[in-house]
Amino acid sequence: MDTGVLSGFFDLPWWGYAVYALAVTHITIVAVTIYLHRHSAHRALDLHPVSSHFFRFWLWLTTGMVTKEWTAIHRKHHAKCETPEDPHSPQIFGIRKVLFQGTELYRKESLNKETLERYGHGTPEDWIERNLYTRHSVRGIALLFILNFALFGFIGITIWAVQMIWIPFFAAGVINGIGHYWGYRNFQPEDASTNIVPWGILIGGEELHNNHHAYATSARLSSRWYEFDIGWLYIRVLETLGLAQVKKVAPKLKLDAAKEQCDLATLQAVITHRYEVVAKYASSLRVTCAEEVRNLRARAVSVDLAAIKRWLHLDSAALPAVERAKLDEVLSASRVLNTVYTMRQELTALWQRSTASKEELVRRLDDWCRRAEASGIEALQQFSRTLRCYAVA
Repeated sequence: MDTGVLSGFFDLPWWGYAVYALAVTHITIVAVTIYLHRHSAHRALDLHPVSSHFFRFWLWLTTGMVTKEWTAIHRKHHAKCETPEDPHSPQIFGIRKVLFQGTELYRKESLNKETLERYGHGTPEDWIERNLYTRHSVRGIALLFILNFALFGFIGITIWAVQMIWIPFFAAGVINGIGHYWGYRNFQPEDASTNIVPWGILIGGEELHNNHHAYATSARLSSRWYEFDIGWLYIRVLETLGLAQVKKVAPKLKLDAAKEQCDLATLQAVITHRYEVVAKYASSLRVTCAEEVRNLRARAVSVDLAAIKRWLHLDSAALPAVERAKLDEVLSASRVLNTVYTMRQELTALWQRSTASKEELVRRLDDWCRRAEASGIEALQQFSRTLRCYAVA
């Protein structure tokens, strides 16, 4: 038997195979985050036909994923997030199911024609997409198997296996699972999205998942100074080379210290940055709530500080009946907590569906600020004064 044929064209040291495997899997991650996610699903950037088709070919070769299917499923995830119609929410299916069987959930949803028709618009429908990438999606990964074996022999098959599980585990499992279950939150969108770590490197920046759900159409996923989105770095490189054009990034918040009264600009800034407003509200009132919980316990009133923090992040309608009853009991025992919670609900009502005119909403916001500043709660007063200074950069 010719061992040269079985060992492949290249004979590398062990670290050479590892570097190759990491390089090709990283390119796949970059293709998913830039092409499928930020470009196709959210239209946060435009891609030059050369870069767009490279990513399409690479994904066909290394994953067999179809652009229309991935795009439609992800858009549905945003539209139906954390509901029974969400294709892969760990809040619905459980973290173990999504983490280890995320691919099965993806495949099941890809067979739903209604999902593809409703959410898959604007994806490629040219000849090569219809006749190769979509029609023969499995042939790409079969071709990759042959190429890996030809290049590296039996070790190439191991590398191929790593490539096959990389996206199913990290994208379908880690991002869809852990990214809606565990981590930190800069913003408070109406879902359970989290940032897994502040350095979005291993999964192309997708680790910053809470930032993405707050500003879904932003091409840049990092938000704080200490966060790093390597996908954004690659986008900037492509833009410099003329292979991409950024369409939208998350708006910046500006504070105008000279403002003393709410106006239309204040309203626009509050609505634009509504998820950050809610997060800052909860953060600003954290110490106040903790002190009031200690006062209640001194009066032999049973109350859980963790529950208070949770309530400050949720609309009352989202609470189960049992938890809602406990909330009512606590609020009736504390004027401070009742004021903090009620003011939070009134604030979020400003950007929910309303038939009120912009002028009426400005008046409501100004009235909210006046009542907050007359509440006698120092942290609430300070938050209101800062809120009046909001403007969109």
